[in-house]
This record gives sequence, structure tokens and C-alpha cells, in this order.
Amino acid sequence: MPLWPNNDAQSCLPPKRGAAMVSYPPEPWELNGRACVSVWLVRATALPPLPVRPVTVLGRAVVGTAFVHYQPPGLAYHELVAAVLVRQGLRFGVSITRIWVDSPASRAGGRELWGIPKELAEFEWERGLTASARDVNGTIASVRGRQLRIGVWLPVATSTWQAFGSGLARTPLRAKGFVTALRTSWDIDPAGPLSWLLPHRPLLSVGIRGMSMRFGPRRR
Repeated sequence: MPLWPNNDAQSCLPPKRGAAMVSYPPEPWELNGRACVSVWLVRATALPPLPVRPVTVLGRAVVGTAFVHYQPPGLAYHELVAAVLVRQGLRFGVSITRIWVDSPASRAGGRELWGIPKELAEFEWERGLTASARDVNGTIASVRGRQLRIGVWLPVATSTWQAFGSGLARTPLRAKGFVTALRTSWDIDPAGPLSWLLPHRPLLSVGIRGMSMRFGPRRR
């Protein structure tokens, strides 16, 4: 599919009157699928700009990256996301720094509903947990994961904090799924948009099957 040009991650504003519109579901979104998630400790000084304060440990920020395959019911698309653990006062959550999808509806909805800076990319997802994403400039990242058999059903509840217009958007996220440990190998383009993750390696990785997620509505 044709790729849209990259956009500034801080440009997530409601659409201007008369702008081309893309149809997307109203919030909240009910999403289902599977994911490969990794957690990194990255130098706080290497992080992209954030709308809220990152949580740091000895000068390192906690970053999560994930390849996700969403399937019906709900929107069906692929996603690559990088998010930082943040706090706003006593509230903790995540702020998405970069994210790519292969669905124009997901891109438009993410930007216009919640200030999430989604961009378009092309994805390959092989059987198991091997995935890659590329944009108009080439490969962004790829991952190979080998899933271990032992796992457990886990729920997660958090919020995203994103710049939105002249303010800040907090959007609740609740998810659950069957979580298993993974052995992963990430390949990040050293000249690409996720190069700030390097030279670090993930501390841990998990695979999530049978995932169901409720995203939104945004707190006003």
C-alpha cells in the first residue's frame, strides 16, 4: 500500500475544517490480537521530547517496544510502537514516542482522538513471532522471538499521556491476555527513527496471545 509521508510527532491536532477525512470507529476501541513486547533501560538523555516527566532509574528511562497484530473483532492491522514509562504527579502511565501502523483508519483515529503520533508503514509478520516494519526510508526495526511454553493470564491497566493540541490527553488502557516469556533478537536501524534505543538491548521480553484491549475514552 502507498505510504504516507512521516509527520512530526508533536503535530497531532484535530483535523482542520475541510481537510480530507478518514473514517474510524468512535472511542473506546475494542481491540484483539497478539503481541511481542520488550522492555529496555535507555539513557534518559537519549529520549525524544516527552509531554510529561519520564520515570528514571539511575539516569535510565524505562522503555517498552512492541510489534502487535490486531485481528477481528475490531480493527485489523499491524503496529510497531515505542513508549516511555512516565508520571504526571502521582499518576503513572506511558507516553508513546513513535508508532507505525498499516491502517489509515487507525492512523487517523489515533491522532484525532488521543494525540497518538501514528505514521504509516508496511509490515511483514511470519508465523510465530517474527516481524518487521518499514517506511518510505527503509526498514525501521525487526524482531525474532522464540516463545517459551510456561505462561499466565494477566490483566494490565494504565493510561497514555500525549500532547494534544495545546494541552495534554490522558487515555485509559486496559488489556488482558496469556503472557509467556520470550527470547528475542531485535534489529534496529542505527540511522532510523528508533536509533535512540541503541546500543541497548532488551532486559526482558514477553509474548501475549489471546489479547483483548479496551482503549479510551480520552479523559477531558
